Amino acid sequence: MTERMRAALAGDAGAYRLLLAEAAELLEGYFARRLVAGRRADVDDLVQETLLAIHQRRMTFDPTRPFTVWLHAIARYKLVDYFRRNRQRVTIPIEDADELLSVEHEAATSARLDVDRLLATVPERTRAVIRDVKLDGRSVAETAAARGMSEASVKVTVHRGVRSLAARMGRSNADRGDE
Repeated sequence: MTERMRAALAGDAGAYRLLLAEAAELLEGYFARRLVAGRRADVDDLVQETLLAIHQRRMTFDPTRPFTVWLHAIARYKLVDYFRRNRQRVTIPIEDADELLSVEHEAATSARLDVDRLLATVPERTRAVIRDVKLDGRSVAETAAARGMSEASVKVTVHRGVRSLAARMGRSNADRGDE
């Protein structure tokens, strides 16, 4: 799948279609195993949300890393968002823990390292506010109170910080293409 993603990033539309079809199959199984039986519509929605996220964030993919790690990281975040929206807690049988931890731990660790590396490029205050709001799920009001800022300042800091990070990612992807 990594080779298909590399080809897709190079402009191969056929490879991209195949990649998305393969990813959809993997995602369907991934979400079906983690949701309550009978939630087929939710599985389909999560697959579509994840495919859309892959499409929107495809330029953040690091071609030197495995595609499936990147895919699982995105899928995991979509699943966490789903559980938060639906206020659900998840339990898994203990015999499934090894499989769950090995794949998801690697993906989560890789994603966390990438996020940490990127966040290290912005000022500490901006990094802390982005972490609070975007990664830890705190509200703007909670972050403002904890950081001694106005809500408007928190919103502006997050917006400018995320915009700065997006610009940095665009530059690094453009730089990578020149190699």
